[in-house]
Order: sequence, then C-alpha cells, then structure tokens
Amino acid sequence: MIPRVSIGLPVYNGERYLEAALDALLSQTCTDFELIISDNASTDRTQAICREYARRDPRVIYHRSDRNRGAAWNHNCVVELARAPYFKWAAHDDICAPEFLERCADGLDRQPAAVLCYPQTVLIDETGERLGPYGDHCAPASSDPVTRFRELMESAGLSNPMYGVIRTSVLRRTSLLGRYTASDLVLLGELALYGTFYLLPEPLFYRRDHQQKSSRSNPSAAALASWYDPRNQGRIVLRHWRLFYEHLLSIARTPIGLSARVRCSVYMLRWLRWHVHELGQELGVAGATILHRARGTHPVSSAR
Repeated sequence: MIPRVSIGLPVYNGERYLEAALDALLSQTCTDFELIISDNASTDRTQAICREYARRDPRVIYHRSDRNRGAAWNHNCVVELARAPYFKWAAHDDICAPEFLERCADGLDRQPAAVLCYPQTVLIDETGERLGPYGDHCAPASSDPVTRFRELMESAGLSNPMYGVIRTSVLRRTSLLGRYTASDLVLLGELALYGTFYLLPEPLFYRRDHQQKSSRSNPSAAALASWYDPRNQGRIVLRHWRLFYEHLLSIARTPIGLSARVRCSVYMLRWLRWHVHELGQELGVAGATILHRARGTHPVSSAR
C-alpha cells in the first residue's frame, strides 16, 4: 500500500535530539505515512537509535550511507526514496505537534493550487522550553507566478516552509536541494513558481535553537559550504553570486512562460543591486584568497 505522506529525515550524529523527534513523528494523528531515515554515516548512537525504532515500527525505513556525503545529498536521498503523493522533510532536532501531518495534508487536499502547506512556528531551546512564536509570513498565494516568486524572496525568513508538506510530484520537478549554501531559498523560490503556499494559522512546528545546529556549528562561510557538500572544502565561497546564478537557472527551467521568466529575471537584477555590498565583499575576499594562494601564503578567511 502506498502511504498518504512520506516523511524524510536526513541525519548525521543526531543522538541528542533524535529520539524526541522520532517520538513526535510516530505519534501523529495521521498514521498513514512512511518515515524514511537517511543516516549520513553517523559516528555516535544515531545508528543504534534508528535501528531500534525501525525494529519496533514497520513505518520506519532506515538507510545508512557508507560515508558522509553532505547535507544536500542526504536531503535529496530521502526524496528519491519517497513513495507517497505528499512529502515532508523532518529535522532530527525539531518537534512536530501530533496534528502536523493531518492538518497539512488536509490543507493540500482542500487547496489544489497549493504545492506546499505548513503551520506557524514556535521556537524552542535545547531543553524544549518555548522561546516564543516565530511569526511566519511566507505564504505566496497569488495566481501570478512572478508575484509569488517576489513574495517568497521577500518573506522566506528561516525557511520554515521547507519543513511543511509538499506535493511530491512537484518537488521532483525541481532541482531539489543544491550542494551550496542557502540552496533551500532557491528551492522554495522554484516551488513558488509552480504554485501557492498555504500557511496554517495553528502553531504546530517547534523549531529547536541550539548550539549544534548547522548555522552555529559551522560559523564560517567555508565551513557551512562543506556541511552542504564535503567536496566544497577548500573552494572559494561566493554565496550571493551563487544564489543569483541558481535563481536564474530555476527561473529558466520552470514552465512559466517567456514573459514571466523575463519579469522574474528583472526582479533578480534588482536583487543584485540590493545586495551590492555583499557581492562586492565576496569578490574582494575571493581575489585576496586567490592572490595568497598564488604566493603560497596563508589564505584569507571567507566572509560569513
């Protein structure tokens, strides 16, 4: 039987919060789902925890990589393994309220134009104590794909929609998660070109803020790029230039018509102007790094 929802949980060394995340997912009021765990060659107790949950619950499917291939590969792996018409990424350190899956899947059932449905977010700390509501506003709902793209670019925030429920068929038409920093923004922008986002008013997503989260445990641009893909180690990071390029690629490959593509591209030219300081800074750091490498001296640290 094909389940209603596929949950994909990519993980690497997540033993501290993993059991709480799994317990929350397996306690959903919507029970018709599969939970696909992709372990990126963890070296802690992650493997033992996952195997125990898979032994106890047939909905849990555990896969383990022979080496750490990076967060982007791991996120895309679970999409490739998914069987259901609806898909949800789950993080090993976040908590979903029991009604999360049911309310989001029902939302997509009611909104045929929507490609993604997600609830409001509450931030929690490392002990699970509430820090307060986040206040999501990213809900591009226009019938015009250009308007949706612009609204997404101006309201994505913490990219919480990434952890909503997505139509699997649409998600697989995108480039999925790229092997570069902030590729989740490009993915969300591409999804917005395909359809609307439906934001539920209920706070059903508890996003954990802690010192081991990727953005904090990888404080430099170079370290974060390597988290996405270990092959990025040692490469020069041009975060904003790469985002500009990848957004243009996503606009070009999405079937929205020539006029819409032109309007989205014009918006991205304005985006370049708004980020001129960051773009210039990246070029300066890159130039200095190339010069130091040519001289055989210590390279300049990448901008954060």
